Amino acid sequence: MTYQAINFSSKFKLFNEQWSPKVIAEMNEYQFKLVKVEGDFTWHDHKDTDETFIVLDGKVRIDFRDGFVELSSGDMYVIPKGKEHKPFSEGETKILIIEPKGVMNTGDEVSERTSEDTWI
Repeated sequence: MTYQAINFSSKFKLFNEQWSPKVIAEMNEYQFKLVKVEGDFTWHDHKDTDETFIVLDGKVRIDFRDGFVELSSGDMYVIPKGKEHKPFSEGETKILIIEPKGVMNTGDEVSERTSEDTWI
């Protein structure tokens, strides 16, 4: 058997799309997804699960109806299930998202920003 590490930089070079998470690994029923973001996303929530954001490069602000949190490279934040949120980034930001398999990036709302799980 061949053992190979997953290199984030190499994986990010494989795509240019914004707001379209790419699955890079699974553990039990959880997926690890890389995503490039820039600009505004849509308000949404995930009624049945928490969602973890780990910023690998850049800065992102996650707005809530009652406040916000700002994350920079090396920061992590867990959004509680059911908490409506909207990410925003002035410049391109690279993020690792950890969430259960099958979670849509736009929550229960299907829109032009909804993306299918794609492996890279």
